[in-house]
Amino acid sequence: MARPLIAPAWPVTFRVMRLTVRLLFCIVIVCSTFTHAAESDYTRTQDVIYGRKFGTALTMDVFRPKANANGAAIVWVMSGGWFSSHETIPPDMGARGYTIFAVVHGSQPRYTIPDAVADMNRAVRFIRYHAKDYDIDPDKIGITGGSAGGHLSLMQGVKPEPPKVDSKDPVDRVSARVQAVACLFPPTDFLNYGEPGKIAWTTTLNWLPGAFDFQKQVQAVKGNPFSFHFVPVSDAEKLEIAKDVSPIYWISADAPPTLIIHGDADPLVPIEQSRRFIDKMQDLKIPTKLVVRPGKGHGWADMNPDKQVLLDWFDEHLLHHPTSAPTTEPTK
Repeated sequence: MARPLIAPAWPVTFRVMRLTVRLLFCIVIVCSTFTHAAESDYTRTQDVIYGRKFGTALTMDVFRPKANANGAAIVWVMSGGWFSSHETIPPDMGARGYTIFAVVHGSQPRYTIPDAVADMNRAVRFIRYHAKDYDIDPDKIGITGGSAGGHLSLMQGVKPEPPKVDSKDPVDRVSARVQAVACLFPPTDFLNYGEPGKIAWTTTLNWLPGAFDFQKQVQAVKGNPFSFHFVPVSDAEKLEIAKDVSPIYWISADAPPTLIIHGDADPLVPIEQSRRFIDKMQDLKIPTKLVVRPGKGHGWADMNPDKQVLLDWFDEHLLHHPTSAPTTEPTK
């Protein structure tokens, strides 16, 4: 019997389904990381609007401790596969007196990774601008997340947008810097994903096309402000954008203390991503730490010990350490 010209689709479909299940498992596990505080210990304010784009509100939920607040903030990036949803925010987030900001960014497939990066910059600016309203120190803001949330946390650490000094919006005129990062299994280099020259969106992450569907805004009719629309970018432009949102290319001496937790059997985000990132940070003498979980994949059942590691890192670098990253932009 002649072999079919087209291979059956089910093996690929099954693989994508399996990866999707793993991702959803990761989201559930990471979302449970900070969910052991009683609801009575924290006041939750839902759907705080931190920005708007194209007529759509960007929101976060804020969890404020009713007692023993430590004056520091943790930004929790609600993201898995660059999918972000209010429904994934647990009802009882809280930890050691930190004020928790659970941020929902513009989600794929409607929005791409660069959109999410911009949203997180806006969120940090908003939090800092309203620091007095939330009784937090604007120089004690940490950020955390897992997988895509870890990627966005690292981007915020190494490549915060500079203040938009000419903006009419006062929020945009403040710093987007964070003072500490602690995250889990983050992608760091989309152009060398596990091995040199391996492109993430054509190989391991090819089942997440929406996140990498980069586009640019162009004007169809010159002078007509209503004629802007989005068009696909070229292959060369896509590589440049992917580099722009890969944290490993933006590490500098200004980067804040950074902790990464990663399983060495992760099938979705190779641990090489974290190892190379940490090595570059350490070359610049930046306080960093990589915690390797032997045999663990992309999330695991009991992450309570990891929660304590994350919080210990924030305690050390937000509460018991001089400010490591000023909110004013450094002089170049």
